Amino acid sequence: MTRNQILQRLKDGNTRFVSDKLSVKKCGCDRRIELLRGQHPFAIVLSCADSRIVPELAFDTGLGELFDVRVAGNIAGICSLASIEYAVAQLEVKVIVVMGHENCGAVTAALNGANNGHNLNQLLAHINPAIEALPENASVDDVARKNAELSALDLYNGSYIIREAVQENKLVIIPAFYHLDTGKVDFYEKLQHNTPQA
Repeated sequence: MTRNQILQRLKDGNTRFVSDKLSVKKCGCDRRIELLRGQHPFAIVLSCADSRIVPELAFDTGLGELFDVRVAGNIAGICSLASIEYAVAQLEVKVIVVMGHENCGAVTAALNGANNGHNLNQLLAHINPAIEALPENASVDDVARKNAELSALDLYNGSYIIREAVQENKLVIIPAFYHLDTGKVDFYEKLQHNTPQA
């Protein structure tokens, strides 16, 4: 599939999910046996670890179709970057979707600014640039949207593997936002990378 076809497949799958018309059939024994030979996911999704967001369902996909990386706040930390680099370099995936979501707990915690312990504080620090980029009265959802955009940019700036694939027109990175009430995913324009960092 081309990148446009992949994006359309994700959009069509989300339309089925929103309409309660899931069609996935690639989840049974035959599919599990088929995947013993290897994986060939058609998209990477970096999303939040929130239990209410399940990309395979949101995009009506089966086993082996998405390379799903989940971490609180859908941040592009070292582990996320390394996992995604593998999918880009070894599996030749052409599309990355970075998906924030409505009422994100990680974004809420970052906005509250409390001491959440060393590890969570380290994670939430990745969300601070999104908070700083918006007016003081920005909502949780506004920050979550901005955070998805900045996490997408972090993937590009934080990995020469990802950056080269984008520059060579082999890969696109698309921020997105998931609505908890409807299940609808809004896709934003692919990132424009004018000044790559070292």
